[in-house]
Amino acid sequence: MSTKPIRVLVLTCSTRPGALGPAVSRWLTETIAPRAAELGAELVPVAIDDLNLPFLDEEEPGGHRHEHTRRWSAIVDAADGIIAITPEYNYGMPATLKNALDYLTREWTWKPIGFVSYGHTSAGTRSVQHAKQVVTTLRLVPLGATVAIRIGDGLRPDPARDEAGIGLLDELVRLAHALRPMRERSATAPGPLPGSYVRPLTSDDASEVAVLQRCCWVDEALANDSLAIPALHESLEDVRDWLSTWHTTGVWRDGRLLGMVRARRTGADWHIGRLAVVPDLRGRGLGRWLLRAAEAAADPGCRRAELFTGAKSLHNIALYHSEGYQTMPPAGPDGTTTLAKPLR
Repeated sequence: MSTKPIRVLVLTCSTRPGALGPAVSRWLTETIAPRAAELGAELVPVAIDDLNLPFLDEEEPGGHRHEHTRRWSAIVDAADGIIAITPEYNYGMPATLKNALDYLTREWTWKPIGFVSYGHTSAGTRSVQHAKQVVTTLRLVPLGATVAIRIGDGLRPDPARDEAGIGLLDELVRLAHALRPMRERSATAPGPLPGSYVRPLTSDDASEVAVLQRCCWVDEALANDSLAIPALHESLEDVRDWLSTWHTTGVWRDGRLLGMVRARRTGADWHIGRLAVVPDLRGRGLGRWLLRAAEAAADPGCRRAELFTGAKSLHNIALYHSEGYQTMPPAGPDGTTTLAKPLR
């Protein structure tokens, strides 16, 4: 699982002067902030009243012709989940919330949404039922947990309500993690295997990369009778450091890192390394696909691709030879073999 923090948009929906929404938002944010820190979640309070969204004025569904649309799009796009704080008006959600939802399309896809409602007799629950019909059409995923507040007594201290707010956050963060592969797949290029997708790896992926490395390079250690392989000994911090400086591509499926390769320019050469594929998917062309992807990403000024592997890693060497690489003498003092091929 990526260690990237979950970004939670806390959206105050009412724009009515004197509305209770801002007070509810303050209560919720203050109440759940300690748990958010424990869960690695970032709370981002936003009020629809501050967005200056006129009644939907985009000519096309999902259009971004206006600056206010682009600003709203960027806010939602950066979020991993949403908590909507909404009143109930005439058995439904406020028009401001419906309008804000209608402005966007893909930005909502596969993100969880929870509701904190307030009102009189129904405590705003009919507003939530109305909103759920809309958000599911946008492929938002509504939580089962909700918080409903009767406003007759204002916002007096209420431990049960505080506990419900924390429970709402807990469920939203769990679901945001579970849905992250769906969000990434819908926003990235398809991968070489059915259901897979491709994206650059960052320092946030260090934990998955470390696991993949240790899984894959055990075979290399056995084949070469040596444990002196950096990939087996790097700490999470070591992995984060090199992920920040290498061009690294990962293939994912359902939140699992299936394979990776890294590359960067060294002088006039394009250095390729850490080509790894999970053991249960070897022999299906994933390693070859990753190698070619790394070559295709080479800087225009690079004259050749260069890589290293263990001198006794015969399967690796056979793969590289089949892709046009030639063994470059002499063998490295650490028992490695250098292979290279011209680029373009």
